[in-house]
Amino acid sequence: MQNARTLPSPVKRDTGIREREVARPFVHVLADTSDKLSGVCSIVEDKFTVAGERLDADSKLSQQPFAFVIRAELRDVGTIAAIKKRAGKLAKAKKRIFLLDHTSHAVVSQAYALGATLVLPGPVNRLKLLAALSDPAEPSSASSGETAKSGNAVETAATAIASMFTSVTLSQPVDVDGAREAGRQIADRITQHGLSEWLTTVRRHHEGTYQHCLLVTGLAIDFGLSLGIGRPDLERLYTAAMFHDIGKARIPLAILDKPGRLDPGERAMIETHPAAGYDFLKGHDKISPEILDAVRHHHEYLDGSGYPDALCGESISDLVRILTISDIFAALIEHRRYKPTMPRLEAYNILCGMNGKLEKALVASFRQVALTR
Repeated sequence: MQNARTLPSPVKRDTGIREREVARPFVHVLADTSDKLSGVCSIVEDKFTVAGERLDADSKLSQQPFAFVIRAELRDVGTIAAIKKRAGKLAKAKKRIFLLDHTSHAVVSQAYALGATLVLPGPVNRLKLLAALSDPAEPSSASSGETAKSGNAVETAATAIASMFTSVTLSQPVDVDGAREAGRQIADRITQHGLSEWLTTVRRHHEGTYQHCLLVTGLAIDFGLSLGIGRPDLERLYTAAMFHDIGKARIPLAILDKPGRLDPGERAMIETHPAAGYDFLKGHDKISPEILDAVRHHHEYLDGSGYPDALCGESISDLVRILTISDIFAALIEHRRYKPTMPRLEAYNILCGMNGKLEKALVASFRQVALTR
């Protein structure tokens, strides 16, 4: 089958781009139908040099794009196979943006498993897509070698989180070793290049629950490093961080990704995720009681006002106390397209104001992580 999208002359798909457009970044669009392909190309070609092809056609891509935009039905095994055939080219692109009509956890997880750096669910939004393509792919201060290594750590971790969410959705055993290895790679990356680079890279590549899990893991690791904990304790900490929000796979995406304040019913649904994660993981042999405790209790406060068990004081372990601080701070500094990112100093001041809820000495120790690392 021939490519369905014919771009305006004299722009060619892969070669012969007119000289005045050479400086424009090159974006390659993949889709499973002609209508989807045409629609996405018509948006992207306003700002970028664009080429496009249907996934059921033989790939004729000869020029490496800086970004791929993929709009396809990821519940179709043939479509997934066609994307996997292009894995080599996809892996070399700085951005791999998946546009998904269906917004189930399974489909979003499948996109990340295929290498997505960003998933935009729901109806195609022109402004969101162009903004995602226009955002810098990496911090300008990083060398290309550092960028690749940082990206690899992000992608490994995001794939592990995608696998975890898929396991919950399909009620299958979770890959504990894969999650632990992803945490180890994050720890190695932060040890070499610092926390700030990790936070910046994650926020430029991911949104929503995936971004949050990656931020929490990085913050918890750096917090542990700053406290001087040993390698076994660090492994327990990053494993707990990787798994802490796995129960959100039971929460509808419409609630998880809702812009703005949740209503009481939605808030009650969100507050089921620690127990849901605990219930899913408790039957896994490789999940220790410490990790289960962290998954269930990372929203508990010292004054007993947290959930799901209203624990207080000494009933809350040191691992949970560290994870809770990291979790709150990550939620405050997340990048969301519908509101400005909160400065780290402002976020830290909020932690300091949570008197009686968080361990004061740990919050004080977290200052260097929050502001200087």
